[in-house]
Amino acid sequence: MGAVWSKNQMPVEGKTVLVTGASEGMGRSAVRQLAEKGASVILVSRSAGKLEEAMAEAKAAARNPQTQRFHYITADVSKPDYAGPLLAEAIAWNSGKPIDIVWCIAGKSTPDFWVEAPLSLTREHMDLNFWGNAEMAHAILRLWCAPDAPVEAEPKHLIFTSSVVAFFPVIGYGTYTPAKAALRGLADTLVQELEVYPQNVKVHIVYPGGISSPGFERENTTKPEITKILEESDPVQTPEVVAANAISGLEKGHYSVTVAFLGNVLRWGSLGGSPRNNWVVDTFMSWIITIVWIFALPDIYSKIKKYGKKNGHPINYRSKNIHES
Repeated sequence: MGAVWSKNQMPVEGKTVLVTGASEGMGRSAVRQLAEKGASVILVSRSAGKLEEAMAEAKAAARNPQTQRFHYITADVSKPDYAGPLLAEAIAWNSGKPIDIVWCIAGKSTPDFWVEAPLSLTREHMDLNFWGNAEMAHAILRLWCAPDAPVEAEPKHLIFTSSVVAFFPVIGYGTYTPAKAALRGLADTLVQELEVYPQNVKVHIVYPGGISSPGFERENTTKPEITKILEESDPVQTPEVVAANAISGLEKGHYSVTVAFLGNVLRWGSLGGSPRNNWVVDTFMSWIITIVWIFALPDIYSKIKKYGKKNGHPINYRSKNIHES
């Protein structure tokens, strides 16, 4: 697993791809870039207006406009049992043919101190960021891996979108990290489980960092100051770059797809029992990063402790941030 191939391991030309979270940010950019590569795309989000705009962009970018097709479906992926009816509609639109690739991108982050925030906020993040993915994965894998499903040489692809905080949790993301970490655990497990099925299905998981999108702007309105301090040197990438780097990793056949060097650093430092992209490189770099953490972790915790001593109980400056925003 994870060898660097010269051959494209996820060609999309002539394939049908379903993308959740397709109306803005990374999802919208991914849809357009998939269209440029020749894919027919089904866009999923809650906002019909934004979906129409995103679909128009994809059509304009289509590599083969005479043969590529585009469709959108409005759905709230945080709701229980949404995936079955959505896939039924998607397959019907696709002339009864199975979807070739499903990419779950829908998600959101509302940072806060976990103890101070209502527990309902963490549940809200789990419903969207974990269960929204799990619902789709369960529904599509039951179709792709059914006893009567065809066994084909060309694989189907299920792609999750997690976050670099699943590798290294950061203060202020307590409401968000559990869902993304759970998603990593699900993906790691499914890689093993799908080995017992005769059908050829590949699972991938993408780990973006900061993305300069409308969602990132909303995120910053609730983000604690200490979180911003720790992230001040982290790269913030455009949706176009994140989508392009993610697609590049998928085309290389990577299971665990990072979109920036920092993502690779964090991945190497937390591999544990996760599958490797390259057994030699990943193992060697995990040793190196273990040494790096000896110096990096004390610095991070020092900043957190100093901030706490300076500002007192989080309830005080959390309230201040809310009033200011």
